[in-house]
Amino acid sequence: MMTEPESRIRRHITLTPELRAVIAKVYAEVRVDLLDQPNYRVGVFLERLDRHAAEPGWAVAMAYTMEGSAIGYAYANTIGPGDRWWKRMTVPVTPRFTARDTVAVKEIGVTPAYRGVGLARRMHDALLDGRAEPYATLMVNPAAGDGKVMRLYEGWGYREIGAVQPGPAAPWLVCMGRSVRT
Repeated sequence: MMTEPESRIRRHITLTPELRAVIAKVYAEVRVDLLDQPNYRVGVFLERLDRHAAEPGWAVAMAYTMEGSAIGYAYANTIGPGDRWWKRMTVPVTPRFTARDTVAVKEIGVTPAYRGVGLARRMHDALLDGRAEPYATLMVNPAAGDGKVMRLYEGWGYREIGAVQPGPAAPWLVCMGRSVRT
């Protein structure tokens, strides 16, 4: 098994222009094979990032090499009971998740050279650390990595709670949830 190279995680709660540029650069490295697809273009991602960063409870956990190069990001924000996140589900989600504020993990990305060493989990855990919401949720394309990404999230304690197609150009996604404190 590979071991994680030395890295550090920093959490930010404000999207500055400088941080936005760093996240965009990392996103382009993470999604390089998908950038020609409409939903994955950098400009479309930045529109989503800007919208999410303006919502309550937004935070990002950034991973950096010891030399200071950004190599990953994970960001989330708070969603309330009536949020569009829940309204788009194909079946009603159990009230355990929808009756109160929940933290929605919106994006996790690790550059190719740093995948498979636990960095995504460290960023995810740093992102959820200290959150007031009792539950976390995320959406995943079940085909990503031939199903490996969904299995990874299951290993982190997430379970399927619904399905959604966020937009006409987006793939169908599985919504997963778990307790923030596992």
